[in-house]
Amino acid sequence: MAAAGAATPARLYATMRWWLVEHPAVAAFEWKPLRTWGSSPFFAASAVLAYLVLTLLLRPLLLHGHSTPLRRRFVRLISPLHNAFLLLLSLAMAVGCSLAAAAQMPSPSWLFCFPPSSTSARGPVFFWAYAFYLSKLVELVDTLLILLAADSRRLSFLHVYHHAVVVVMCYLWLTARQSLLPVALVTNASVHVVMYGYYLCSSLGWRWPPRWKRAVTSCQIVQFCFSFAVSMVFLWLHFFGAGGDGCSGFWAWVFNAFFNASLLALFLDFRKTNYRPSKLSKPEDKAH
Repeated sequence: MAAAGAATPARLYATMRWWLVEHPAVAAFEWKPLRTWGSSPFFAASAVLAYLVLTLLLRPLLLHGHSTPLRRRFVRLISPLHNAFLLLLSLAMAVGCSLAAAAQMPSPSWLFCFPPSSTSARGPVFFWAYAFYLSKLVELVDTLLILLAADSRRLSFLHVYHHAVVVVMCYLWLTARQSLLPVALVTNASVHVVMYGYYLCSSLGWRWPPRWKRAVTSCQIVQFCFSFAVSMVFLWLHFFGAGGDGCSGFWAWVFNAFFNASLLALFLDFRKTNYRPSKLSKPEDKAH
């Protein structure tokens, strides 16, 4: 019995590794500009522009007045499915990219610095980066559900700004073969497991004490602080690492760093505004 029990974790790990790392569709993945679906700059730019235009056009149409019974029923049906899907997808990306990085990295420093001369956008890590990029397109449905619910409180600048620019960020991860990609992906996907788990509970009508709502926002803030901490390792390896070639995707990292800094400032303001003692007893707000 002990031997059989001891083998179970090993079999589970082998099964996960097969499906998340060694499966031919994962292991042989390659990001091919203008050939992989969604890989053209025009696609990424069009997706962001369409999202912003539709949000601006639908906002006055759907937010003015009250949500109709049909719209409320639709939102109550779709929201749990949407949140559950993104919860499971985020979990798969966090676990998959962790296992992929462990299998693909030639040394621990590779997690922080991709050598420019020997890094191509192929293999399991970049498969999960591609899945992450596509997941950000799915997350745009968040905004549609907010509009259909006619909940103007939740359609904030932070929400729209984050959803639009994160698509560009993930596109740059792939096209620039950006260093730090595995660390950033696993961190963000893990936070999204917590976030969409909380939203799933809320969409099912399960109300949590205000401290849990505050904890979700705190996880997001810690994520950005952690990104700056690991960026110090990236910068050291880029400017002073062995070989003198630097790290792949430096200018994409610069864009990412400015984006993260702006999100950190916006989330800190959101936390300060929404978690005053007088507001903690009010209905839930959704940052993004």
